[in-house]
Amino acid sequence: MMTAAAAALGNLPEWNLADLYASPEAAEFAADMKKGEELSKTFADTYRGKLAALSGAELAQALKDYEAISDLLGRTGSYAQLYYVGDTTDAKRGQFYGNTSAKLTEISTLLLFFELELNRIDDAVLEKAMEVPGLAHYRPWIENLRMEKPYQLDDKLEELFLEKSQTSASAFNRLFDETMAGLRFEVDGEMLSLEPTLNLMQNPDEAKRKAGAEALAKTFGANIKLFTLITNTLAKDKDISDKWRGFKDIADARHLSNRVEPEVVAALVEAARAAYPKLSHRYYKMKAKWLGKDHLMHWDRNAPLPAEDTREVPWPEAKDMVLSAYGAFSPEMASIAQTFFDKNWIDAPSRPGKAPGAFAHPTVPSAHPYVLLNYLGKTRDVMTLAHELGHGVHQVLAAKQGPLMASTPLTLAETASVFGEMLTFQALLKKTTDPKKRKILLASKVEDMINTVVRQIAFYTFERKVHTARKEGELTPDQINEIWMSVQNESLGDGIRFGEGYETYWTYIPHFIHSPFYVYAYAFGDCLVNSLYARYRESEQGFQEKYFEMLKAGGTKHHSELLKPFGLDATDPKFWDKGLSVISGMIDELETM
Repeated sequence: MMTAAAAALGNLPEWNLADLYASPEAAEFAADMKKGEELSKTFADTYRGKLAALSGAELAQALKDYEAISDLLGRTGSYAQLYYVGDTTDAKRGQFYGNTSAKLTEISTLLLFFELELNRIDDAVLEKAMEVPGLAHYRPWIENLRMEKPYQLDDKLEELFLEKSQTSASAFNRLFDETMAGLRFEVDGEMLSLEPTLNLMQNPDEAKRKAGAEALAKTFGANIKLFTLITNTLAKDKDISDKWRGFKDIADARHLSNRVEPEVVAALVEAARAAYPKLSHRYYKMKAKWLGKDHLMHWDRNAPLPAEDTREVPWPEAKDMVLSAYGAFSPEMASIAQTFFDKNWIDAPSRPGKAPGAFAHPTVPSAHPYVLLNYLGKTRDVMTLAHELGHGVHQVLAAKQGPLMASTPLTLAETASVFGEMLTFQALLKKTTDPKKRKILLASKVEDMINTVVRQIAFYTFERKVHTARKEGELTPDQINEIWMSVQNESLGDGIRFGEGYETYWTYIPHFIHSPFYVYAYAFGDCLVNSLYARYRESEQGFQEKYFEMLKAGGTKHHSELLKPFGLDATDPKFWDKGLSVISGMIDELETM
């Protein structure tokens, strides 16, 4: 039954997964799973142990076959995941997802030899083979794959790692998801799921914000042992994997998958931490004054400002805001985004059991992306829509690279999404002439940027400390809480006081569980977009074409190559200061208002 609040938002779309499969019981789904297994067996029989002797043309054909199988299996896996996240508390959905994942892992073991064997071919032999145009097409993928070579194990060990993932990392990921979706938070006698409770932290009424914060703390505290166990287990699991593969630093595997140099990330982190005083520390002290306080409590951090328009933005209005902003930049960008609305590629309502947060899932190039939101009508939800549609547009454009090369490293993926947000913000700012409204809009953007840069670098610092400490032995809840609070104090400054229970708030961050060290990609993207948007403002002529070429490249080019046409270089340590100075400049402007 739709609540009055939900009704006020308008008709929120729910995605139509029939473009993948009509239902878990669909004959087409079973047929594709069977076909995928048969093709994988034939592929293994045809190529296992024979790659080194193949000609360039034969290797090209092998890659085409491999790519086709990847697309087919990716389609079934994407459907199982998207169907599951619609309600992670539904036992039948969980069973379907678990069984599908297990079967896909089993099939994947048949294909595991291919990349390992390809990497054992001598460099000179492979280089000679790539003189054939059909194989040269896959050069970016092959070169990316060969970066993994020093960290690959022998075939049997890789097979063991893959099969055991079902009962190790994957199992604990699912335990986290289902536990978090099932948690309830009591606020004024009402039992809420996570998203509506977090939403209270943006309520104009401080009593409601405090009640929401205390409900979060109470439920997180009651479940702290389980989340501590999950965190300890996953950190140890990663440590074991890193040792076997020979990664020296706890985040090296993430840097490798992001195709970004560790020193580039280190420079970003160093620059952001050095900037905390002039960013978050300064802003939150200023916000406390605006709210008539000596300091903010942690539940005031995302509180609306006095006179801020806190009405809920109806879905049709949010849609128009984002599409018009996209359209002003590029009609093609708006046209691609419009398709997500027209064809129900978006699941917007917040429902009990639905996965929290938001994401854009690319599925496979033969299908199309899907966007998940938990839309509650806040201005931040509008920005989240702009963010995820940025991913969606990127995924549509990159799909032309095919199943093996469409995927983009996280750092550049987040650049596309944050750029979508920036376009939407700038469009709103342009329309706003009232000084008070302009101040509020600017402050809202500063808060979003602090959440994207300062908070995410703090999260990365927290992860590094937890994973480092875990090497010495199992961590207690108090130890993890203490690490969390030390990082929060450093990043947010003395403008914010932390009430009892805030020390447990690390428990609900899904990135720590699903994608260790992912979080710096947000800060990377935000700082990069600040510089990118500055280039756009300097000269709009030709920018859109260059931007689209960057998105269309998918995973075929390194970040240095993609940014060169814009005159940007992320390997320059001073580069990050430029991006951070944009945020600092906005705070300067707020101080003069």
